[in-house]
Amino acid sequence: MEHIVTVQDAVTAFAPWMEPTDAELDAIELEMPVILADVDLIDAQIITLDRTPTELDTRRIRRARRRLLTALVNQAADAHRGGAA
Repeated sequence: MEHIVTVQDAVTAFAPWMEPTDAELDAIELEMPVILADVDLIDAQIITLDRTPTELDTRRIRRARRRLLTALVNQAADAHRGGAA
């Protein structure tokens, strides 16, 4: 009979000694405006899943898309300049 066991590293992938590095935290901080704008867009889209979008819903989605695009453009410009100014 063959026993099935879990791999300990896979179960405890985020042990206390595996903290993110400063570079990883900096990368997350640089991406945070894009992440938040993307969450806003997803929230606006989720609201309209079970109903016909109203004019307000349409405007909310449009604004969220613009915020996401602006955040992406700013992130690309920062990366092109070589990091945060």
